[in-house]
Amino acid sequence: MASISKLVLFSALTLGGGLALSASPAPQAAPGGEKSSSAQGSAVAFRHAPNVLHIDIGGRPFADYIYSNKVITRPFFAHVKSPAGIQVTRNYPPDPDKDLTDHDTFHPGLWMSFGDISANDYWRLKARVEHERFVEAPEGGPGKGSFTVRNYYWNNEGKDRIAAELASFRVLVEPDGYLLLWQSTLTPYGDTQEIVFGDQEEMGLGVRVQTKLAEQFGGEITDSEGRKGAKQIWSKSAHWIDYSGMLEGKWVGATIMPDPANFRPSWYHARDYGLIVANAFGQEAMKAGPKSAVPVKKGAELKLGYGVLFHSSDAKTGIDLKQAYQEFLKAIATP
Repeated sequence: MASISKLVLFSALTLGGGLALSASPAPQAAPGGEKSSSAQGSAVAFRHAPNVLHIDIGGRPFADYIYSNKVITRPFFAHVKSPAGIQVTRNYPPDPDKDLTDHDTFHPGLWMSFGDISANDYWRLKARVEHERFVEAPEGGPGKGSFTVRNYYWNNEGKDRIAAELASFRVLVEPDGYLLLWQSTLTPYGDTQEIVFGDQEEMGLGVRVQTKLAEQFGGEITDSEGRKGAKQIWSKSAHWIDYSGMLEGKWVGATIMPDPANFRPSWYHARDYGLIVANAFGQEAMKAGPKSAVPVKKGAELKLGYGVLFHSSDAKTGIDLKQAYQEFLKAIATP
């Protein structure tokens, strides 16, 4: 766990006038509305830098897509912000004066990874995921942007590519926040005749929120079934899971919404220190049934889709997650 005292950090995060987490100045709320996302027509734009794609909305930073990193050997999103300009994901790398520092390389912000594909471990960085190229160049525009990449999964020994991934991303400015759509297609590669997704907690799409948003510091975890808290939600299935709290005077958070077209519903790996993961693979690990193995033979493919909503409002009542989920369903139904 953390390399700093939880008690010291708790005091710093909860006492009045405590640690300030950096954020861009928040825009003024639209008249008569609580949501900070008044920028439905805001342009999505992209800026290239070595090994990272910066994503801006309305001329302000939204997220960094880091596709090559010497320490974290799989692509990920970091520094993801809400419409109010407040960072929702934990600092990368974690700041020991502000953050819990556990799993500093495993939980960089927003990612999709797997602790077991044919006994190769990408979650714990024992095997690497190689970004090959942008298949579709980043293209921005009013209220939306998109790009597509191709990745290769190497084995633990680093000798062979065993799987290929085509990952497409869309960024949409929605009434309830910034919606990131993630669609991945995974297939065996080269001489590999079959890949098998194993059964672990550490499988699927994850978000690590800002430390001050963690449940142990006053944040809240909820799901579409009305459950609250990590203990109630862990191992359960639902249409969506949300991690939110007050930060910089706003109610901000992240909502994971698995695509209903995925091969099976996700169970949620939820922790009070700021982690939520949508996991459709860990049937036994999530106490939902017998040990699972998901094979993908050569010539076949596995598709995985998710939406992640980064939201902010003046108050907890300013976000309607039921309506946001309906907007997500509309979005994935529109090419």
